[in-house]
Amino acid sequence: MTAAKELYSYRKYWAECLTPAPQLPMSREEMDQLGWDSCDVIIVCGDAYVDHPSFGMAVIGRVLEAQGFRVGIIAQPAWQDKSDFMKLGKPNLFFGVSAGNMDSMINRYTADLKIRKDDAYTPGGKGGARPDRAVLSYSQRCREAYKDVPIVIGGIEASLRRIAHYDYWSDKVRRSALIDAKADILVYGNAERAIVEIAHRIANGDTCDKIRDIRGTAFSLKSVPKNWQVIDSTSLDTPGIIEQHANPYEMKEELEQPPTGSNDTAPSSEVQVVTLMDPKKIAADKHLLNLTDKAVVRLPAFESVKSDTVLYAHASRVFHQETNPGNARALVQKHGDREVWMNPPPMPLETDEMDWVFEMPYTRLPHTSYGDATIPAYDMIKFSVNIMRGCFGGCSFCSITEHEGRIIQNRSKDSILREIENIRDKTPGFTGIISDLGGPTANMWRMACIDKKTESSCRRLSCVWPNICKNLQTDQMPLVDLYRDARDIEGVKRVFIASGLRYDLAVRTPEYVKELVTHHVGGYLKIAPEHTEEGPLSKMMKPGMGTYDAFKKMFEKFSKEAGKEQYLIPYFIAAHPGTSDEDMMNLALWLKENGFRADQVQTFYPSPMANATTMYHTQLNPLKKVGRETVETAKGHKARRLHKAFLRYHAPENWDTLREALRRMGRADLIGNSKKHLIPRENHRTTAGRHQRFLSQHTGLPPRETGASNHKKRPSKQRKR
Repeated sequence: MTAAKELYSYRKYWAECLTPAPQLPMSREEMDQLGWDSCDVIIVCGDAYVDHPSFGMAVIGRVLEAQGFRVGIIAQPAWQDKSDFMKLGKPNLFFGVSAGNMDSMINRYTADLKIRKDDAYTPGGKGGARPDRAVLSYSQRCREAYKDVPIVIGGIEASLRRIAHYDYWSDKVRRSALIDAKADILVYGNAERAIVEIAHRIANGDTCDKIRDIRGTAFSLKSVPKNWQVIDSTSLDTPGIIEQHANPYEMKEELEQPPTGSNDTAPSSEVQVVTLMDPKKIAADKHLLNLTDKAVVRLPAFESVKSDTVLYAHASRVFHQETNPGNARALVQKHGDREVWMNPPPMPLETDEMDWVFEMPYTRLPHTSYGDATIPAYDMIKFSVNIMRGCFGGCSFCSITEHEGRIIQNRSKDSILREIENIRDKTPGFTGIISDLGGPTANMWRMACIDKKTESSCRRLSCVWPNICKNLQTDQMPLVDLYRDARDIEGVKRVFIASGLRYDLAVRTPEYVKELVTHHVGGYLKIAPEHTEEGPLSKMMKPGMGTYDAFKKMFEKFSKEAGKEQYLIPYFIAAHPGTSDEDMMNLALWLKENGFRADQVQTFYPSPMANATTMYHTQLNPLKKVGRETVETAKGHKARRLHKAFLRYHAPENWDTLREALRRMGRADLIGNSKKHLIPRENHRTTAGRHQRFLSQHTGLPPRETGASNHKKRPSKQRKR
């Protein structure tokens, strides 16, 4: 495996002599204006092109440009034929294909599998600008356009589909996107290191079948390279009871007749398959389990995990244990007659590299071809600053850790302050308000393990669950200093914090909470306890409500000291694996008791490769030895609708559903018209005035404070993920 090389240490490609493009070209006319006869790399993406560091295509394009490559953009092409994929001509090196900043299926469908009418990454916010499973469609058209041009797929859609994965939309296990896209290389996670190395290697004459040693990449092979020790994943983590079937690790045929004449070159010697099912053999060969070089972990084959939920949960568990770049081994998974090989994750960017990436000559604007059309995703972030990457929270329903890693990658304070000044000086419409300083979370900037050796050997999925690790440095005073310096910049009136706050970390530094509440909250602060009950919280890998109560106490204390009337807005998830009907009922009672009514709620969305998605599909808990615990899961429209109805207990359209459920649960005592009841009886009349009075009775608050939809001062509590 190649060592991490500084991004700016490469010898530049010949086009370095050209000045940076004002914006990366999207047409032949723009290429002509730049004096280009061709592009070295063409990026095909499902998002509109916004030249801003919050948009993946802009980051990758500018990083490659800084290496001396000419990069063109084909944004949101018509995918029905190859025409749009040929408009910039044939790329000299490769096509880079991405679905965009969001998975195309999550972008298009709600958790209830209804088609969305809008798309925040499209001019005008219109839906329908990208195909389902965009990476597959785009790759197919690229191949039709120029069949001999290498295809490198990446972005979050490819990243989260790099192995066999459960697909919520088709309700089945699908193959790796690498296989279905027929791509040459898949790049996962933050791609700067890998894509720069790939570009230089191809420019130097390497073919894709020779590029096998780059971290953060996956590719397909005919067979496992020789000289590699293959470790059976069931020797690392023995799954529970498995239905009798053919051994997915049986490789007798391969060993007896090694393939010859393949482009998948390997050193000469036999493949050594290590099957460690016998505990005595595990002890004898324990040294093999610590190997990271020349040792690959074999996951159960696609055909096995497709038909066996125990093996699927086992594969997911082992996969997540091999995500720390300090100790992760390569993984291999058979798909039919091909092997999908995944190298260990990329090494995190150092602070100076992060600064270099974020300070490219971005215009910070949408491409001029869009005219005055608004792009909602851009409007949301154009006055915000990303200060870090990664998340060590490890929440089971979230895919940030699988994509960006759990080691925090920090920008320097100076770089962050310079970006604020650039926003002030260059971004049209700036009024002095910075909308956010954050990232995947608001308050993990500069947090890290106190010992690098410990960090590199750790296999915990979360640094904060089931408790905050004793080796985690949680001091948030550097963040307080950053906030203060940001506020002091001339022309900046307010700096808000809008990214998700880890309140279990925030309470470790009361001065941080005080600073946040006093200066950076605009009346309401959104936080996400996600649930009140231990059952679902343990499956979410989230802290208990005691931590929420501690933060709430601090929040109210410091708000009062600042002379401000401010409110916490908690968000919750319905139908998460591990949630019973009783859990949702108890959550509804908590909401009622605390005077909360949610106008819009979040139902659990099984995104590819998340641990919670494994629970949803298999009804097993991969956070423990597979087979030790089953997971109660709300499946089907009726069950999921009921859980959602509990979150919106106050909505009349949900009362019939809740009455039926409460009677079935033996809790008809919660049906009635007094304050102690959750929902009214059937004969309760629900005109607007009576509805308001009923809500007042149920929350114990005056009608104006219940957040009724006709009260304009109360904001909509809409979950943003």
